[in-house]
Amino acid sequence: MLKGKKIAILLEELYDEFEFWYPKMRLEEEGAEVIAVAPEEKEYRGKKGFPAKADISIEHAKPEDFDGVLIPGGYCPDRLRRYSSILEFVRKIYEAGKLVATICHGGWVLISAGITKGRKLTGYFAIKDDLVNSGAVYIDAEVVKDRNLITSRHPNDLKYYMRAIIAFLEGSEN
Repeated sequence: MLKGKKIAILLEELYDEFEFWYPKMRLEEEGAEVIAVAPEEKEYRGKKGFPAKADISIEHAKPEDFDGVLIPGGYCPDRLRRYSSILEFVRKIYEAGKLVATICHGGWVLISAGITKGRKLTGYFAIKDDLVNSGAVYIDAEVVKDRNLITSRHPNDLKYYMRAIIAFLEGSEN
């Protein structure tokens, strides 16, 4: 159970619905508090048009208040990485040794936050070159864990991604 854990999940326009809602609901089932953090406190539309409302804006999100951050894919990572406040938030959580998890195109945020060099990562095949050019070691696998970074490729890998995230947050990962 993840009771007492507080996790940020980032949100922007054109987020992937599966990669946002499945992790959010799965973590809540385990007892975690999941807070949608976005550039503004408003409603955002996913790739298929499904809405999600930000619980708080990034200006009100303090890294020290969270046990980790999840970055869904879709095209929202390309928008998220344009905000220095988002990048600083992710970088501070990473530097504190807390969970930083991305799926699909979420690796773009890691690249822009400057935390990929020398790290083993995966992501959607279309961003493989971006990850490699940023200094990461790309591994084509369902989930790749490198210390406090957990990455995954696409919605078909969600069950592996969530198992790794939950194990990390429980402190039971191998």
